[in-house]
Amino acid sequence: MSLRSPLSRRALVLAATVALTTSGAVAQAAENPYERGPAPSTSSIEATRGPFATSQTTVSSLSVRGFGGGTIHYPTSTAEGTFGAVAVSPGYTATQSSLSWLGPRLASQGFVIFIIDTNSRYDQPSSRGDQLLAALDYLTTSSTVRSRIDASRLGVMGHSMGGGGALEATKDRPSLQASIPLTAWNTTKTWSTVRTPTLVVGAENDSVASVRSHSEPFYTGLPSTLDKAYLELGGASHFAPNSPNTTIAKYSIAWLKRFIDDDTRYEQFLCPAPRDAAISEYRDTCPHSS
Repeated sequence: MSLRSPLSRRALVLAATVALTTSGAVAQAAENPYERGPAPSTSSIEATRGPFATSQTTVSSLSVRGFGGGTIHYPTSTAEGTFGAVAVSPGYTATQSSLSWLGPRLASQGFVIFIIDTNSRYDQPSSRGDQLLAALDYLTTSSTVRSRIDASRLGVMGHSMGGGGALEATKDRPSLQASIPLTAWNTTKTWSTVRTPTLVVGAENDSVASVRSHSEPFYTGLPSTLDKAYLELGGASHFAPNSPNTTIAKYSIAWLKRFIDDDTRYEQFLCPAPRDAAISEYRDTCPHSS
């Protein structure tokens, strides 16, 4: 049997080194395959627009079942891959227009955002929860943007009764990755079966769904072992989510990135508890385990 020449041996060593380096890079990439966009900074998540250009499409209530249609905001480029998706419900008597500012702001950070209309302006939280889930099902199976979405990375948000609906949706579908009830209203206070990381946003001067009777009990009613946080907007009213709000956007982006995209680059904005003049109280189960 002939011996390999020194040149051949060097070639084999080089090939092995390249293979190991490449496999190491692949393994490193695989640790966080859902990362989208550049490394974040305080200014980048406080900005009115993120790094992704966005478009929108309107969904007629006549073309869907289970909810009242709405507007989908989405990144125009999929060069970095597919995106997580979030369905968002307005509050009692409100329409999608009450939360329209959230759509492009969150989508430009690398999400597909569906601001929905409900079947009736008077739908209660349980119904709104069902409608949020119907909207997610539509997004991932029938919508014109379904090919842009990773159906395993989904979340819900909502204001007032829509926030109560977000809690209902997480109870009914444990596979959801993130939930953000905004100044939420719901007669149920205990959510011991919820398994979805949840950011409860309350408003210090809320006279409709006071933090004492709603947001605070929601937070404490979630499992102690859950990745959860309570953020209270200082001096704010129940209707704070209905107009552009940097604090809501900033921490919603961080929460969605951290738990829908599993992007630990955003952990810095959540743990340790933020010191922000716009926040009157913040609680969290740091460090986050997932």
